[in-house]
Amino acid sequence: MKTDDLINAIAADAKSVEPPIAQTVAMAVGVGALISALIFLWTIGIRDNFAESMATSLRFVFKFVLTLSLAIPAYVLVRGLSRPDFQPGKKLWLLALAPALLLIGIALELLSVPPDEWHARMIGHNSVACLILIPLLSLAPLAAVLYALRCGAPANPAIAGAVGGLLSAGIGATLYASHCLDDSPLFLAAWYTIGIVVMTGLGALIGSRILRW
Repeated sequence: MKTDDLINAIAADAKSVEPPIAQTVAMAVGVGALISALIFLWTIGIRDNFAESMATSLRFVFKFVLTLSLAIPAYVLVRGLSRPDFQPGKKLWLLALAPALLLIGIALELLSVPPDEWHARMIGHNSVACLILIPLLSLAPLAAVLYALRCGAPANPAIAGAVGGLLSAGIGATLYASHCLDDSPLFLAAWYTIGIVVMTGLGALIGSRILRW
């Protein structure tokens, strides 16, 4: 049997069980996010002025706009990438949403803050914690996403794993954002981005090995 015929056969079989596969992805992501959230609340928890910051600080709200604009498109793509016949090209533009928002946030920050404060806002107060905690809070979601992808048949294991890592990083970054006291887009660009890239690379590496079929 030719490769194309095999892909078509698997895709046809997947279509017959599409609701269970979609449910598996949704449930796996939900369970992974819940485990990570429970660990987060049990260890570091949300910042003391969370409610006040949500009501008064646009920078604080922007952090969640940014992380969710990363996680939600990645989730949409993960659902598709679990199928061998999925063509990601038409939906890859969704992944440009978060970088575009970040660039806008950086531009507004540079325009509204004196240049002599740029460096301090970029370095922040919790850069080391950010580099450690975002990946740690992303591990449970990553494991769950990879499990869900194994229930399908990704045509490109590395890409599927990378997007899974991106989704897990979006979840981990969203949780950490509710604890982090550094709200500047400059800080997000410098440190959140590193954690997200690390998880994306880890997802690609693991996915390329365990998602083969």
